[in-house]
Amino acid sequence: MTTTATPARVPAVEISGISKVFGHGTGAVTAIDGMSITVAPGEFVSLVGASGCGKSTLLSLVAGLESPTTGSVDASGHRVAMMFQEAALFPWLTVGGNIEVPMKADRVPRAERRRRVADLLDLVRLSGFDRKRPHELSGGMRMRVALARALAQDADVLLMDEPFGALDAMTRDILHDELERIWQERGLTVLFVTHNVREAVRLGDRVVLLSSRPGRVIEEFEVEGERPRRIDSALIAGQAAAITDRLREEVSRHA
Repeated sequence: MTTTATPARVPAVEISGISKVFGHGTGAVTAIDGMSITVAPGEFVSLVGASGCGKSTLLSLVAGLESPTTGSVDASGHRVAMMFQEAALFPWLTVGGNIEVPMKADRVPRAERRRRVADLLDLVRLSGFDRKRPHELSGGMRMRVALARALAQDADVLLMDEPFGALDAMTRDILHDELERIWQERGLTVLFVTHNVREAVRLGDRVVLLSSRPGRVIEEFEVEGERPRRIDSALIAGQAAAITDRLREEVSRHA
C-alpha cells in the first residue's frame, strides 16, 4: 500500500539566526543576537521580556522597516501590517479617511475604498463612525480604528507593539475579546509584543520569553486552556506566574 506524506506547512514567518547591531565600532549596540522563531500560519505568538530586550526591534525587522545585520527574516510572501502603542491617527482626517490611507497608497478605486471602509468599521464594531474625527473618540475606539487601518492593507500577518498598553483595564479586556474574534474570523497570524505577562497568556497560543539585551530566545511556553479565556482565571494566573518567575530570574541576572 502506498502512503502519501502530508506536506509540511510553510511558516507564515521564519526568523533565522538574526542579529541586529546599531552603530559602529566602540559605540555599537547589539539589540538582538542569534534569534530564531518560527510562526505557523494562523498562530498567535506573544513576545515578552524586560525593557530593551529587542521586542520592538524584532517587529521592525519582520515588517521590513529595518534590515538584520546577520540572519534572515522570511514572511513567505505574506502581507505584513504593524500596529503601535499609539493609534497614530491623522487628526485632520475622519475615521473613514484614516482607514482609507493605505488603500489610497495602493490606488484602490474610490467606490471600492468606501465599501471596504464600511466593512472594516463593521468588523471592529464602529459602524456609523466614519465621519468622526479622532479627537471625538475614546482611546479604545481610536485603537479600533488603528486596527481597521492595519487590516485595510489586506495583511494576513499582523504585528502589534503593545497596542493596549495605555488603555484602562476594562477597555483592554474588551479589546482582548475583539482582537481574538477578528484574529479567528480573518485567520490572521499575529506577533504581539507586551510587557503584561497575563495579557500575553490570555491572547497567545505560545509565549516567547526574550532575554535582556542583547535579545535572545530563552524559553517558549505553550499556552493551555480553551478559548475564549478570562485574564483573571486561575489557569491564566498560574501560567502567567510561571513565566513571570522565569522573567524575574532573567532580569535579576542582569541587574
